[in-house]
Amino acid sequence: MKLNNPEAELFIPDGAPEEEALARTTHLGIGAHQDDLEIMAVDGILQCYQQPNKWFTGVVMTNGRGSARSGFYADYTDDEMRDVRLLEQKKAAFVGDFAVQFLLDYASSQVKDPANKTAVADLINILKAAKPKIVYTHNLADKHDTHMGVTLKTIAAIRALPAEDRPEKLYGCEVWRDLDWTLDEDKVAFDVSEQENLQMALVGVFDSQVAGGKRYDLATMGRRRANATYFASHSTDEATGLAFALDLTPLIANPEMDITQFIMDFINRFAEDVRNRIEKSSR
Repeated sequence: MKLNNPEAELFIPDGAPEEEALARTTHLGIGAHQDDLEIMAVDGILQCYQQPNKWFTGVVMTNGRGSARSGFYADYTDDEMRDVRLLEQKKAAFVGDFAVQFLLDYASSQVKDPANKTAVADLINILKAAKPKIVYTHNLADKHDTHMGVTLKTIAAIRALPAEDRPEKLYGCEVWRDLDWTLDEDKVAFDVSEQENLQMALVGVFDSQVAGGKRYDLATMGRRRANATYFASHSTDEATGLAFALDLTPLIANPEMDITQFIMDFINRFAEDVRNRIEKSSR
């Protein structure tokens, strides 16, 4: 497969031929940074882990050069940080038994730029080759601008496909803003109770972030446990880990649907729910 950036990579953990590796894909994660997939697309990773008929493929859009760093990694240059983060992502792909891992090597500024169409073109080619049934990306209420750029480019790429070639589902998942605030009927709750050891390992592989000053391993598992406990106020826990997402499928089923209004509808329903509860308790 031809990718637009000369330093972009396609990594196949088990060494299968490229066409075969891509064709076996059933679940696809498209994330901004190294470790985003392991945080937000864990449902797909767990569903596919060592399953003969289900395979997860990951796409990481940016190169990691602008990563925060401290401690052991404090003196690393941007180029050294890029190399470390790319290697960590390959390790995660191996641990998670991915079908394929794409490392597209864009700068964050390129991903955030709405005029940059080369990233969309890469995603279109990947989607055509992999033909996933399920796609995971960042949610539209995420507070990280690079994440938002990835989500919008993902939607644009899927919309560019013929209707019959689009995935069955597109989910916008939690990273830099959780989705606990959404109404229960508006959120998708993935049960990720199983294989906590694998989940910890997948995030823990990214030592440059965890040891470098961000305990994503503890925070990610804590969020999943908190989601499970606080999901239902009047019943006992049915899961020990939940990952929340928004179903973005309507945006790809109807390419004319306004993206901003789509997410504002979720926010407005939340605001109305808060208003109604206050008014009911004030009477």
